[in-house]
Amino acid sequence: MANNTTFDLSHLLYRYPSRTALLEEFAPAAPLADKIVPPFWYFIGFLGNPISAAVWLGQRMRRNNSSAIYLGALSIADLIFLFLHLMYVLHMSWGHDIYNAEISCEIFHFAFYVPQYLSTFLVLAFTAERYVAVCHPFLKEKLCTVQRAVVVVFSLLAFSLVLSSAQAYIWTFSAPENSCNVRPEAAVGDHWSFWSVWNWVTDIFAFGLVPLTVLIFNVLVLKEIYKISRKDALTRQHSQINGTGGGRSSGGNSSASTVMLLSVSSYFIFTQLSATIINCLNSSFPHGEMNMTDSQIRADKTWSSMFTYLEVRKVVEVICMSHYACYFFIYCLTGKHFRKEVLRLMTMNGKIQFLNTLVTKSRRKERYSMVSTNGGPTTETFATNFSTTM
Repeated sequence: MANNTTFDLSHLLYRYPSRTALLEEFAPAAPLADKIVPPFWYFIGFLGNPISAAVWLGQRMRRNNSSAIYLGALSIADLIFLFLHLMYVLHMSWGHDIYNAEISCEIFHFAFYVPQYLSTFLVLAFTAERYVAVCHPFLKEKLCTVQRAVVVVFSLLAFSLVLSSAQAYIWTFSAPENSCNVRPEAAVGDHWSFWSVWNWVTDIFAFGLVPLTVLIFNVLVLKEIYKISRKDALTRQHSQINGTGGGRSSGGNSSASTVMLLSVSSYFIFTQLSATIINCLNSSFPHGEMNMTDSQIRADKTWSSMFTYLEVRKVVEVICMSHYACYFFIYCLTGKHFRKEVLRLMTMNGKIQFLNTLVTKSRRKERYSMVSTNGGPTTETFATNFSTTM
């Protein structure tokens, strides 16, 4: 019995049965980052995402504005993810058994991936729509409609549910360890196991290829905007030379809307690709010999490199998850009508008299053209008391 105990304690996983305990001992910056940084995103996201969803899905913004459907759904998906991530941090970093039980282990990991996939696909959807609106304007009336946006959102939700369903098989509750672990059957084959292959394929697709596709669409949109701006500048110059006037283009609201969506998707690309790239480096930092003592592990270059990598990866991950919380600031900075709707909500539809007076004064002076009719009546394209652009 003594020999068995000695052998068990010589193995790293017997000395540190949980991943959190192992990291706290050899890579303390990783669990510390999980405890310090995400609460900031929770505070911002739990306030900003519900406000964003209420504004985008409100009748004033979603009416004849398909982009509002995508942005409203994105706010809801991000809010759900932040809530689930809070549960994950409480479980992994703070030691609370949130989902260490039969059924809840499988359900949690299934649910945890759904909003991550959906958030990524929604950014792709409204970026593709903006590409159509800018680069193929004659198709805008047909493809960029509110009804189509609703169908696309629910289709992407169904696709996300299908992709996430494999996690319910991969993860299971293990009673002997009293923890939620990868199912043994799913781990057979090491690097070629179902668990490893499935996660690699889906992560590269959802968090690698999709952001790259968004990047390509953004480049094409910016290229088209540059061509249009250059053409407009030449036209105005020609008009001035010939004395024909040449008034300003009436596409101000559409341009503002494009700036907002490009800003959101660019922020998404930067944060998501950064996290994906550093995760893809995981195989470059293997662990060392499992039967080493703690002092030997600290002196070993292989183990030291792996733990340093894990610390850097965790810091990058928690910083890059800011895109689930901070879109609200982009909406406020780039969206004049979004800001006004937020103020309207803050005044409780005019019940707070002081703020309502400020908002009303700023509204009386303006009439805006809409970004697109999105299937709406032609008369609404040119003038409306309240624009549903962003």
